[in-house]
Amino acid sequence: MRRAPKLDKHVDKDVILCSTTNHRVSNRTTQILLNDAIPFTKNWKRVPFYKREAYRGASEICVFTINRNLYGKARRSIEQLGRMDRERILLNVI
Repeated sequence: MRRAPKLDKHVDKDVILCSTTNHRVSNRTTQILLNDAIPFTKNWKRVPFYKREAYRGASEICVFTINRNLYGKARRSIEQLGRMDRERILLNVI
């Protein structure tokens, strides 16, 4: 009998790369990740009314998730953003 292929320990282990409440910064981050061929998921989540003060009144937040193996490459890609855009992104540190 043949053995099943051994998979990497980080298969299906997605981590949060960053989050933002700004739509323009979200679109620029998407473009940078696409240009560098980094697979990611982008989800918009609703912020409850009583927690909006923590997000400066934003009603939704964009969360980018990537595979754990590509975290370093994605962080280097995010550094290509301008200073103003980087200030509007909350990077998650693993």
